[in-house]
Amino acid sequence: MPSLDNAHALIVGIANYQRINPLPPTVLKDAQDIYNLLVRPDQGGYVSNNVQLLLDEHATLAALRQQLSDLAQRSNADSTVLIYISSHGGSAETRDGLRTYLLPVDADLSSNSTLDQTALSGGEFTNALRRIPARKVLVIFDCCHAGGLGQPKDARARVIKSGLPASYYDQLKMGRGRVILASSRSDESSFIQPGAGNSVFTEHLLAGLRGGAPAPGGIVWVLDLFKYVQPRVTAAQPNQHPILKAEIEQDLPVALSLGGKGAAAPLQPAALPPRANPFTYDVFVSYFDQDPDKTWVRKTLLPRLVAAGLKVCIDYLCFRLGAAKVEEMARAVEQSHYTLAVLTPNYLNSGFDEFENILAETLGREKKQRRLLSLLREDCQPNLRMRARVWLDLTDDEQFEMNMERLLYELHQPAAAD
Repeated sequence: MPSLDNAHALIVGIANYQRINPLPPTVLKDAQDIYNLLVRPDQGGYVSNNVQLLLDEHATLAALRQQLSDLAQRSNADSTVLIYISSHGGSAETRDGLRTYLLPVDADLSSNSTLDQTALSGGEFTNALRRIPARKVLVIFDCCHAGGLGQPKDARARVIKSGLPASYYDQLKMGRGRVILASSRSDESSFIQPGAGNSVFTEHLLAGLRGGAPAPGGIVWVLDLFKYVQPRVTAAQPNQHPILKAEIEQDLPVALSLGGKGAAAPLQPAALPPRANPFTYDVFVSYFDQDPDKTWVRKTLLPRLVAAGLKVCIDYLCFRLGAAKVEEMARAVEQSHYTLAVLTPNYLNSGFDEFENILAETLGREKKQRRLLSLLREDCQPNLRMRARVWLDLTDDEQFEMNMERLLYELHQPAAAD
C-alpha cells in the first residue's frame, strides 16, 4: 500500500480579522475540512503530527512565519509539502511597482508602515518557499473571495485591491517541483454559494480528494486533481476559472485516495465515456527514428497505445511514400488530436523536434488548447520552452506502469485549455 509518511502540510483559514472586513464562516470550514481529510488514515493518509492547522486568531503573522520555517526544518528533498490558504489576499501599487500580500488575522492596513509590518509580502512568501528543501511543493489558494478589505484610516495609506495578480503565482512557482493551484483567475472572485457548506472551489477539491479524481497507485496526483476540479468549478460558477502554475518535471502526489485503496479504474480507457473526435488520429508520435529510440517506440510504446484503442499516427506507417518529410510532419500534427514528443538526447539533437513541436504549439494556441504532450524516455535537457511544460517521466522503471496508465488516460481526454 502506498504511503505518505514523508508528507507535510500547513492549512490556514482566516475569516474573522482583527482590523479588516471579515470573510464568511465557510472559509474556516473549508480549512477545517481539508485538515480533517488529510489526517484521516482512510482518506488523505498524512501523519497527523505532520499537518498543522491555523484558524482565525491562531493565524497571526508570527505564527505563519514560524510554521513556514518549521516546514523547511522538518522536510527534506524527498518530502511532499502541501500548503492550503483561504484568507484575504491583495495587491497595491507603490513607487517600486506592484506589491502583493497575504493578510494574516492581525494585518493592519491603516498606514503603509503598519501594512508592511503586519502582512506577509509576496517576496517574503516566495523566499520562505525557496527555503523548503522538498522537491514536491503544492500551494493551494482559495482566496480572492468577493468583498472588499475595508478602507485605511490614513488617506495616504496604500489602497489594497482585493485579490492576487497572476504575477504573484508566477513568482511563487519558481523553483524545482513547485505547483500553485488557485481557485480563480486574478480578475475573478472565489465564490461561496448561499447556504453551501464549502466554497465552490474547495467543495470540488474535497470531492476529488475523497475518491472523485483518478488515483493511479492509490495516490491522487496534482494534475489529475486539477483536471477533476477545474471543469466542475466552472460548470457550477461560470465566472470562476481555477488555474494551475507549475515548474515540475513530473507529477506531484497530493494525498492518498481512500487511504491508498482508491482504484485506478478511471484511468483505464475502456471505462472512459466515448467522445466525438474530429481528428483523423488521436496521437502523432514524434521521435528520433534511429536506435535505440526507434526500437523502444515501435516495440514498447506503439503496442501500448494501439492496445488502448488509440488511433496512432507514426512515420513508418502513416507518412506517404515519395512525399516531402516536412510536409508529412505538418500533416500529421494538424490531423492529430495530440502530438506526443518522446524526449531523448538523440531526439533533441535531431532538429525535427523543433519543427514538430512548434507546429503543435501553434495549432494549440490558435484553438486555445493544449495539443503538445511530452514524455521523458532518457535524461536530457530540453530547451526552456519545453521545460516550461509538465512532462511525464518514463525513466523510472518502478513507476513505469503507473505513468503509462496516466499517459493513456491523458490521450483519451479532450484537449484542455492551455
